[in-house]
Amino acid sequence: MNDQSPSPALSDEELRETLDMVGTVLASVSDRVDAQTSAMDRLNKTATEARQAAFAAQTQTDPEHYGDLVGQAINARVRGPLEAMSQFANSLGAQSRHTDAVLKKAEQDKWEVFRDIREQEREIERFKTRLPWFGLGAVVLTLALAVMLPRFSAINRTTCAVFGGAWVQTTVGNFACVHYQD
Repeated sequence: MNDQSPSPALSDEELRETLDMVGTVLASVSDRVDAQTSAMDRLNKTATEARQAAFAAQTQTDPEHYGDLVGQAINARVRGPLEAMSQFANSLGAQSRHTDAVLKKAEQDKWEVFRDIREQEREIERFKTRLPWFGLGAVVLTLALAVMLPRFSAINRTTCAVFGGAWVQTTVGNFACVHYQD
């Protein structure tokens, strides 16, 4: 049971023409398939590029990634000045501590000077209370010397000559210091 109907027999020429036509159609279909394959490759390449662009756009528009990039850029620009300010602040702190130490030392020195001045004032007050006694002692010493000096000048030849006297022997045989008036 053959479902096909019997085909009329073709001549050689018709068969050749038919074969040429089938070859032409087959070549045309093959060219079209090649063109479509090339178009499909371009379409696939475009889709791949679009997908890559979408992924790149996704990372570029990702707020977290963009924030990281901005943070890195800010850190790169600000790090140097921040470190310089930190060093400056540390230097100011050291200078402040040094100044504080110098001021404390100056304060201690001031109190030592005040203490020395008070001690000197106390010594002056003690001297003032003793001054009348020194004056009295000087007066007593002056009186004693006034009385004793002539007696002292008369005991030996050297002191008698120093005070402008002459060392002479009395009629009794004793030596005495004599002051002559001119």
